[in-house]
Amino acid sequence: MDICAVIPARLSSTRLPRKVLADIHGKPMLWHIWQRVQQVQSLKQVLVATDSVEVFRVVESWGGNVLMTNPDCRSGTERIASIIDRVNADCVLNVQGDEPLIDPRMLENLVASWSVVGGDLITPVFQIRAQSDLFNPNIVKVARGLDGRALYFSRSPIPYVRDLPPERWLERQVFWGHIGVYGYRREVLMRYPFLQECPLEKAESLEQLRFLDAGFHIQTLETNYRSVAVDTRADLEQVRQIFGQSQ
Repeated sequence: MDICAVIPARLSSTRLPRKVLADIHGKPMLWHIWQRVQQVQSLKQVLVATDSVEVFRVVESWGGNVLMTNPDCRSGTERIASIIDRVNADCVLNVQGDEPLIDPRMLENLVASWSVVGGDLITPVFQIRAQSDLFNPNIVKVARGLDGRALYFSRSPIPYVRDLPPERWLERQVFWGHIGVYGYRREVLMRYPFLQECPLEKAESLEQLRFLDAGFHIQTLETNYRSVAVDTRADLEQVRQIFGQSQ
């Protein structure tokens, strides 16, 4: 199956405007992401999807493939769905435009495993080992079936361990955190504009719940990778320091 990666790149981010073009060691953050995704050998193509003419021109300047999208798109999924008729692939990998440290090996493993494990969508998960992560609402938790199928996503710890106090839950139960990389089959993205926002999605502010509510099979794949997303100025400085240490 042909798989294309798309990097949604919105310039007017709410918490850190223009972050996709933020300088990291002489290159825009988006360039670092694009370079890492390009290392995934099994991808047919890597595209950037943006609503900004400035981003469009910057990506063209380094020879990247880029498509313009409607500025009204509210999420990366919606942005990719809006251009699916211009993407020649059976499946699409959505790589966030704010993860300049994304691991190509994790993406390669995700793509390679997809044809084996199946699923309408596929997404990576990591084992939560720290209590601070378990109760952090910014780390999305996943309840999984024995076959790795995602049963539910929540900002709260799931499942609830009834017979132990919360500070001992990690002794009894394996908890999983979610990494915001998605693979979608083409037909999923074609149906996306017709899927209604569901009450669970509104309550948790998690768009993947829309797919579960609609009956799609989301398969999870275990990884040791932990994402370092750039959402704030402090995140950007942390990433710059990590890049500096690797030079």
